[in-house]
Amino acid sequence: MGKGASLTRVAIAYAIALAVGAAWLAGGPDTGKLWLDGLVADLLATLVIFGASRLHHNSSFYDAYWSVLPPFLAAYWWVAAAADGAVDDTRNGLVLGVIVLWAVRLTGNWVYAFPGLHHEDWRYPQLRDRAGRAEAVADLVAIHVIPTLQVFLAMVPVYVAVTAPGRDVGWLDAVAVVVGVGSVLLTFVADGQMYRFARTKQPGQAMDQGLWAWSRHPNYFGEFGFWVSLALFGLAASPGDWAFVCLGAVAMFALFELASIPMMEERSLERRPSYQAVIDRVPRFVPRPPRKARTAPVATR
Repeated sequence: MGKGASLTRVAIAYAIALAVGAAWLAGGPDTGKLWLDGLVADLLATLVIFGASRLHHNSSFYDAYWSVLPPFLAAYWWVAAAADGAVDDTRNGLVLGVIVLWAVRLTGNWVYAFPGLHHEDWRYPQLRDRAGRAEAVADLVAIHVIPTLQVFLAMVPVYVAVTAPGRDVGWLDAVAVVVGVGSVLLTFVADGQMYRFARTKQPGQAMDQGLWAWSRHPNYFGEFGFWVSLALFGLAASPGDWAFVCLGAVAMFALFELASIPMMEERSLERRPSYQAVIDRVPRFVPRPPRKARTAPVATR
């Protein structure tokens, strides 16, 4: 199946998923809590994507859901809260603007790199194979539901920021905008550099150029920075809930450090022996100047 036909099927599945979630919000039982209504709708939409993944034997159907859902969730919370009372439209506009910028960039990156439904992220078969007979459960829980819950948790500060007036817009909101936009630009540049490198690299060559000379995973660092910006918006609206609104960003950091980065590092070492030299010289996550390459001592008589 070609890329165009594959993207069409993915788009149809996403349209159905969003329609199911919207139908729940419009006609389903009212839980009395906007955040819980959003979570149920989110999980129902995730089940639709899971069904499409199983139908096509490809869990990469879920990949873009990570970036497609947040703008709709934020917009729903804003509109629903505005119907019940006053909200801070200025802060809400800033929050939604940063989220939309991130979503368009990340979804566009996925569309650009997605070759078609003949391809599946290498991590998914690995997870299913490890589960054995419970592979369908692993597919549902590990590949679909847990990432949905992870993103929802990281969206909690958005809920806090857009559903109540909170404090007036101030310097912390400005910092959140700068961090959010800067993080999106960082990931955009990092991904562009990686694509250019992939077109010209030699067999076994490891990437250590541009931003990738300062961090082995600048794309993940930029992604983490985006979620930090959302936490800052939550703090700006309700500083007293600092532990609550920062939990999602902490969980994202744990995801990158304990799961995503170790898996990528292991794969890179298996495929590119020269990657060990990059590990020895280039910082793992937070960008900083690289260490100087070690030189072998000169033998003397």
